[in-house]
Amino acid sequence: MFAQPLSAWLARRGVHYSWVIVALTFLTALTSSAALGLPGALLQPLSKEFGWEVDQISSALAVRFALFGLMGPFAAILMERFGLRNVVVTALGLVATGLVLATRMSEFWHLVALWGVMLGIGSGMTALVLSAVVANRWFETRRGLIIGLLTASSATGQLVFLPLGAWLIEHYGWRMALLPVFFACTLVALGAFFLMRNRPSDVGLLPFGMDPAAAAASAAPAATPAKITFATPFAVLRSVSANRTFWILFGTFFICGLSTNGLIQTHFISLCGDAGLSAVPAASVLAMMGAFDLFGTIASGWLSDRYDNRKLLFWYYGLRGLSLLWLPYSEFTLYGLSLFAMFYGLDWIATVPPTVKLVGATFGKERAGMVFGWVFAGHQLGAAVAAYGAGRVRALWFTYNPALFAAGAACLLAALLVLAIRRQQAAAAAAPLKAAA
Repeated sequence: MFAQPLSAWLARRGVHYSWVIVALTFLTALTSSAALGLPGALLQPLSKEFGWEVDQISSALAVRFALFGLMGPFAAILMERFGLRNVVVTALGLVATGLVLATRMSEFWHLVALWGVMLGIGSGMTALVLSAVVANRWFETRRGLIIGLLTASSATGQLVFLPLGAWLIEHYGWRMALLPVFFACTLVALGAFFLMRNRPSDVGLLPFGMDPAAAAASAAPAATPAKITFATPFAVLRSVSANRTFWILFGTFFICGLSTNGLIQTHFISLCGDAGLSAVPAASVLAMMGAFDLFGTIASGWLSDRYDNRKLLFWYYGLRGLSLLWLPYSEFTLYGLSLFAMFYGLDWIATVPPTVKLVGATFGKERAGMVFGWVFAGHQLGAAVAAYGAGRVRALWFTYNPALFAAGAACLLAALLVLAIRRQQAAAAAAPLKAAA
């Protein structure tokens, strides 16, 4: 309805409509990440009101992370069958509904159904797969930068909503803290309904950066694409299961999720509470991490187009591991937590662009989306393990320190594992845009 006129209006001013799609995708990821991150500020309030133990609440959040990841391999099929607009609107609708219904929950199974199942499926319908699909469909050049920008939006979700959520919890109760994210999801869903389009051809355009002559030459011999069904992801998984690089990427991304979403995003505010720090300053530290990650992930996208992606991942995982090992000794002072936020925040999601590039270089553009979907499933399974495991560790030993040490050591292991990926694949991941630069 509005997409075609807006595209024509922007074209007259030299702006490609792909940037509108990027903005909508950014906002979709931003609001979804806010919905995923906010429950981390609610562990203590929910425990006090309902008498649920932290590890019990963490188990519901672990269900959310697991479903969030397992939806990844099938998200591309949903987007292919039903279009980006329908998938984004449905996903945001599920997230918004799960949030608003939670204000009426009274039983533990309500928490599992609303924040475990509905938020997990809703956020998993888009997740990082949406960013990869948008980058590949709407952009011929600068894909690494676009993926970096879009994945950084999850950090921005924390930046915008968590401090506000913590302040609302402190002054008006946890139910009120859900409303800003609910309204944001609703507004973004409306924007996607009116403006999101599936492909550049829907508004009469070529992908950003594509040469018209090259597009005309490649259009003539187009082959009939193979039919994609819901069994296709399993066939793709079977075809790559003997590939060592796949399991290295899956394993290191498992550690990535374990050391970020599952541990810090879920438990950091509770961890700071154990050290005597209230929710608002703890959420502000998370927001600081989000600010650093916004720049770190965009820079990572730029770097992944130009340098050995294995070496980038080595440094990202290594620095993250060292920062986690150091956190228990920070004494949770303003200086100590600021230092942690800087080093940890810079590479929170910076691992995504190099991992996406390595998947594409190893398995080809045609299978990259689904293969990355399985790698991303590993990320969220790691997050689920940490979400529950860290809560269980605290329940048993009344401290998060063993979980922090285990996650830090796992990151150092991941830093070494990525160097086992063949050098040729890392070079191929950076080669296309080196040539274009």
